Amino acid sequence: MSLKSVCVFCGASPGARPIYREAAEALGRSLAERGLTLIYGGGAVGLMGIVADAALAAGGEVIGIIPQSLERAEIGHNGLTRLEVVDGMHARKARMAELADAFIALPGGLGTLEELFEVWTWGQLGYHAKPLGLLEVDGFYARLTDFLDHLVAERFVREPHRAMLQIDEAPSALLERLAAWQPTVAPKWVDRTGQDTPP
Repeated sequence: MSLKSVCVFCGASPGARPIYREAAEALGRSLAERGLTLIYGGGAVGLMGIVADAALAAGGEVIGIIPQSLERAEIGHNGLTRLEVVDGMHARKARMAELADAFIALPGGLGTLEELFEVWTWGQLGYHAKPLGLLEVDGFYARLTDFLDHLVAERFVREPHRAMLQIDEAPSALLERLAAWQPTVAPKWVDRTGQDTPP
């Protein structure tokens, strides 16, 4: 598929180690170098600000979406191509999803995970057909991916839906995977006996 914009979910903290900053900078540069618009949460702090600044410094377009209630806490970024202030978190996530052709999660906390899993669920249910990925940084998401495999083994997630999440350690490679991704065609539902419904 043809990507024009990518939504990045990431922490409002820079994290404990410089490697997280380096990964955010690398992703921001990669997006700009490919001519992809960065869509993100609009903050100027933590990995949010770092990925935005890197994309801007490389000549990229950056659109931030931030709730009015968080504009002070996350320090709305005033140097963006465009900063949209919305009414709340639901409006923020809906607007980011509307503008983006794909989604990537950098390291982050509860908000990053919540955003990733919500947009993943929307894809599983067929509300959109947009690719999503994890930028793995020094094993940050290793325990999470192990748990996702556990969900498949225990028949709570179907393998085609698990495979919707693309994972790579290199921003350029991850973007290539997202561009090449084909929408998953599989029913979400599992019947009452625990057996998958027929495709």
